[in-house]
Amino acid sequence: KCRTGPMDIVFVIDSSRSVRPFEFETMRQFMMDIIGSLDVGPNATRVGVIQYSSQVQNIFSLKTFFTRAEMEKAINSIIPLAQGTMTGLAIQYAMNVAFTTQEGARPLHKKIPRIAIIVTDGRPQDRVTEVATQARNAGIEIYAVGIQRADMNSLRAMASPPLEEHVFLVESFELIQQFGKQFQDKLCGVDMCMDQQHGCQHSCVSTPGSFYCECNPGYRLNVDGKTCSPIDACADGRHGCQHQCVSSRGSYSCRCRVGYYLNQDKKSCSMIDYCSFGNHSCQHECVSIPNGHYCRCRSGFTLQPDSRSCRATDLCNGVDHGCEFKCVSTEGSYHCECPEGQHLQADGKACSKCGAGHVDLVMVIDGSKSVRPQNFELVKQFVNRIVDLLEVSPHGTRVGLVQYSSRVRTEFPLNKYHSADEIKKAVMEVEYMEKGTMTGLALKHMVEHSFSELEGARPLSHNIPRIGLVFTDGRSQDDISEWARRAKESGIVMFAVGVGKAVEEELRAIASEPVEQHFSYSADFTTMTHLVENFKLNICPEEGKGETEIRSPCECEVLVQFQTNTVAILQSLTEKNILWALSLAQMTARLEDLEKQIADKK
Repeated sequence: KCRTGPMDIVFVIDSSRSVRPFEFETMRQFMMDIIGSLDVGPNATRVGVIQYSSQVQNIFSLKTFFTRAEMEKAINSIIPLAQGTMTGLAIQYAMNVAFTTQEGARPLHKKIPRIAIIVTDGRPQDRVTEVATQARNAGIEIYAVGIQRADMNSLRAMASPPLEEHVFLVESFELIQQFGKQFQDKLCGVDMCMDQQHGCQHSCVSTPGSFYCECNPGYRLNVDGKTCSPIDACADGRHGCQHQCVSSRGSYSCRCRVGYYLNQDKKSCSMIDYCSFGNHSCQHECVSIPNGHYCRCRSGFTLQPDSRSCRATDLCNGVDHGCEFKCVSTEGSYHCECPEGQHLQADGKACSKCGAGHVDLVMVIDGSKSVRPQNFELVKQFVNRIVDLLEVSPHGTRVGLVQYSSRVRTEFPLNKYHSADEIKKAVMEVEYMEKGTMTGLALKHMVEHSFSELEGARPLSHNIPRIGLVFTDGRSQDDISEWARRAKESGIVMFAVGVGKAVEEELRAIASEPVEQHFSYSADFTTMTHLVENFKLNICPEEGKGETEIRSPCECEVLVQFQTNTVAILQSLTEKNILWALSLAQMTARLEDLEKQIADKK
């Protein structure tokens, strides 16, 4: 047996028409004799066979078979092509196809000899010199075997140097079998690994006239060409492991950190869901972490010392609740409460006494020409005195102002100003409209617009009293009954103040029940003293008497406070008018006295 180590051998066999059938049989035997002397296998010698005439046919490549039996069966099945002799084409095929790694040839850096054995009986019909040179330069060692009629010059042009070791001429096909035994010795040569101390750590590979060392799988050859080191497959960083790369004999595997498991892609890791095991005993929520799990309670609950059960949190003790009077905890939440006699403001935290007068107040003032400018100024002063006594703020009292004559104009809505100073300034800047008296149109405007949430009225659910205060000095030029009724039906407490030519019937139609407590009349703006008594009425019925409807105590107290404040302002204005009237009388008397003195002197 040939034990020189692995080789890649390709037989290039001439099957042109000049090779008779019995002669081709001797060529089959020649190939099988050579293969029989070789140590064939995937890691030993690999063999391929091609035949050629006018074309090239691949019988089997270097990667097809790895046992002698398979190779011999394939060789015995060859059918000669019986055409021309295109030897150059066959060499080119061997170089470009048969000796490629895709067809089973080992890479050149492994230094495994690539040997082409060309067997031909005639002169090539194409050029061989140039293509043979290219093949030799590509690392292919060429043996040229000519039989009988072969051209010696062509054989020498094809073979590798030295020619005396690579060119053979056999006189007849009958002698090729005897030549085969001699060629085996030439091909195998001396086993250099057996005849000297090679020093290879793992394995020695013999080549004609030399040898080289190889390492086992998972190791690489060191620079000394003899010793081997394990290959760290993780070192190049291309492993793609999410957590850890573990190198092992030229390969690697991925491993996950504690608390994670390796996914099906064998690279990425996912955290182990310990909660999914179903044995956590958490009352509310289980939260997985890399080394186990812990229990968590829903918002508003506190985890107990057993680290599993939950208990409602007393949020009043744990947060800055902001309640003015009292904080009451509920499951997962809290709310504020106020003492008896006070109610919770819109912010849900502050408390306010009913007497503070938190209302939504819209004053509707008559700006017709019959009022006259000086009296209109008295009305504006009256409005500002009311504002002085109110707690004006977004969460307290809101004030809106409407003026009407032949048309209606919103001077400012409920949500326009948030302080008394802003409102008083706006009131003083109101311009007198003059013209007609369309009280019904003004009431319609108040109901549809002034007390809408769009213009700042708070929702009815907040229980903030809505008060409409109408000032007029004459008969309305349109019907008031429809919109006066609608105003009261919508929950607006209506007050009517009439002066001068105001019609009592209309004032009563505007005022809420009981009417006597919600309307007043005076002959003119300077004699309004008796209006004070009309406002000093308790509009909240005593408990148990069954008089009128029962209102919220807070609402009643607010309305009472509003009436009291309004009466005080009217009293003050009336007193000023009386003083002004007295002063005017004194001046008149003084003028009359002066006129009399002048007349006497004449």
